Amino acid sequence: MGNTDIEVNSVSMKFRLANEKVDSLKEFILRRLKRNMNYTDFYALNSVDFSIKKGERVGIIGHNGAGKSTLLKIISGVMKPTEGNVKVNGSVAPLLELGAGFDNDLTGAENIYLNSATLGKSKQYINNKYDEIVEYSGLEDFIHTPVKNYSSGMRARLGFSIATRLEPDILIVDEILGVGDEQFRKKSTETMKRLMNSGKTVITVSHSLSMIREMTDTVIWLHKGQIREIGNTEEVCNAYSSLTTNI
Repeated sequence: MGNTDIEVNSVSMKFRLANEKVDSLKEFILRRLKRNMNYTDFYALNSVDFSIKKGERVGIIGHNGAGKSTLLKIISGVMKPTEGNVKVNGSVAPLLELGAGFDNDLTGAENIYLNSATLGKSKQYINNKYDEIVEYSGLEDFIHTPVKNYSSGMRARLGFSIATRLEPDILIVDEILGVGDEQFRKKSTETMKRLMNSGKTVITVSHSLSMIREMTDTVIWLHKGQIREIGNTEEVCNAYSSLTTNI
């Protein structure tokens, strides 16, 4: 892939939506068995193509339902596209639904090892990073407690701490700078800015154009699952602002 970290090749993501409202699981199953369900195909993404160079900071903008989060999940490997493929060169830290991949019956400490292993890190590497992850999360008193007893904020703090302490090559971010309490939000925002300015490849989704303008060099504007425009951050953000202001 040379100097390219990410290649998105003709990626489409199709979902089947039921046309009729079904009020219960029993009714749904009966309709399925009788083949009495009508569906409409919905493309969350439709033939999306682009590439991202090493060290490039890319923002993705668009209205709700444009396909932004779906695209991030496909690049992260959380979802497989219906059509096309994605090639990624390097380790990825997806800051999407923080803590979503935790095993509820395991402790915070055990989930550090589990989550880190899924990101491709060895046990020795995690051993060396363990204390740093726990200290950054601020969860020292709860780290040996099963995460099913964690609040959503505690889960997010631990997930953020794992992903950002493991020195990824590629950072994928979806509106997550509201993690935890005010003190942790400030710390996590500073960490994100440091990572995004450290030469790592970054893809971020945000509804805040001021944040996109501050933190990215290139912007992809998604509209109804397709790329409407891609290019210089200021130019694309201005075009997007102009259109949305006139709607």
